[in-house]
Amino acid sequence: MSALWISHVTVTDPERYAEYAKRATGAIADHGGVFLSRGGYYLQKEGPDRPRNVVVRFPSVDAANDCYESPAYQEALSFAKGASERTLCIVKEIA
Repeated sequence: MSALWISHVTVTDPERYAEYAKRATGAIADHGGVFLSRGGYYLQKEGPDRPRNVVVRFPSVDAANDCYESPAYQEALSFAKGASERTLCIVKEIA
């Protein structure tokens, strides 16, 4: 069963965050992740507004979690810390 990363982000340091995005893209692809949404148009209906919204599909919850825990993604994430306010959850898709 596939799984989604759902992330809501406010970027506070665009240059540093761009480095995160560049590095994270490779780590995500290495774990079978495919971007469904990466920024762009959105309508905020409830909760705090975070203007960058990212959805990535992975082949499984394990693949999504393995990606997040991987050394390559953790290195990328070090560039997002201090350059953004963000949330990320892994959600199992239903059939």
